[in-house]
Amino acid sequence: MGYVTKDQIERARQIKVLDYILKYESNNVKRVGNGYRLKDYESVAVSEKGFYWHSHGKGGKTALDYLTDIRGYGLVDAVCTLLGERPYERGEIPDDNTQTKPVTPKARPPTQSTTAKEKPPPEKSPFAPPLRNKDNKRVIAYLQSRGIDRDLIINCIERGCLYESVNFHNAVFTGKDENGKTRFAALRGTTSSFKCDADGSDKRYGFILPPENPSSREIAIFEAPIDCLSHHTLCKQGFIPPFDGWRLSLGGTSILALEHFIKLHPEITHLIVCTDNDEAGETVAAKISEFKGKSSERSPPVNANDWNDMLQALQKAERTQNRARSGNGLNL
Repeated sequence: MGYVTKDQIERARQIKVLDYILKYESNNVKRVGNGYRLKDYESVAVSEKGFYWHSHGKGGKTALDYLTDIRGYGLVDAVCTLLGERPYERGEIPDDNTQTKPVTPKARPPTQSTTAKEKPPPEKSPFAPPLRNKDNKRVIAYLQSRGIDRDLIINCIERGCLYESVNFHNAVFTGKDENGKTRFAALRGTTSSFKCDADGSDKRYGFILPPENPSSREIAIFEAPIDCLSHHTLCKQGFIPPFDGWRLSLGGTSILALEHFIKLHPEITHLIVCTDNDEAGETVAAKISEFKGKSSERSPPVNANDWNDMLQALQKAERTQNRARSGNGLNL
């Protein structure tokens, strides 16, 4: 294996990580707020300022940092990939007249290491949900501030599908397998817009609110756990008709959780698609409508993008009406 010069390394360091990812890994990122998240490493956040790997507590600013720290490139391969240049051979003296052979930039690590010192491509991290905090006070307060019914929150905590993390006090929504083992964890910030899935989360196991009637043949499908909770709260508070079917969060727009749930519950005959009121939600709804042997209907939130927006808007309108009625009563 050859080597690269300090000049090559310096030029490689000038390439921004976001520019590289959007050019060579555009199919591996999704927009989240003002930045992006990797689809294969969902705890890696990327923005104009650089990247941060939340589950590992480290980050970087350049594309060179990204290739070496996240994608497992050795320094020489990373530099040559970014510059589209070949390495210098041992004994070859670089100068201004040295011609380099162009190399097609790659968006993935090499399949084999070329030197003993280079790291192999990183494997998928094992499932690592955050540790539980000693109490759930911040999560309860946060979800109540979003309009979620307190008794429903406590019920989820008691069933073990919701808890507060110890370090950052995030709300952790979990998905369990058929043996009751936690296999998925969605983290949501209680003081910020932070969102990510714990490394190694299995998308086949989504957050679930079971019905009172376990033999129910209906399931309502949502994108996020808070949407499940919001829909349940809307029913309980009388804003929408009651529903006693299963509620399932996909943990995004993948339908893996629904496919696996139906395998485990073949008695399900009717699918109610409650994904967000936007293009992505409609796309998911179209996929779900193609399930063979199942009837389906589209039921998006009304006059809102998602179910929590709808819940908060209706609760606010009700408070306004109550204040108006109270004021009118005082004037009589």
